[in-house]
Amino acid sequence: MKHIDYRTEGTCAKIISFDIDETTHTLDNVVFLGGCPGNLKMISKFVKGMKGEDVVEKCSGNTCGNKPTSCADQLARAVAFALNGL
Repeated sequence: MKHIDYRTEGTCAKIISFDIDETTHTLDNVVFLGGCPGNLKMISKFVKGMKGEDVVEKCSGNTCGNKPTSCADQLARAVAFALNGL
């Protein structure tokens, strides 16, 4: 497992922390620092065990209000960053 701490841009959550399996690319221990606790806990549960590539596909481009990004979009960017480093 590789641990990632990703500093977000443009969202209430400031850091996304997670582990990614270097072989299967599955996610575990996804934690958002800041943001809307209920929604972000749900996202963390939703993506647990999911392949990183699927997280990127499903969460990329999601926006929040009038912002050009969201916590889900930032998670997709964080996972894409992690996958590029494997």
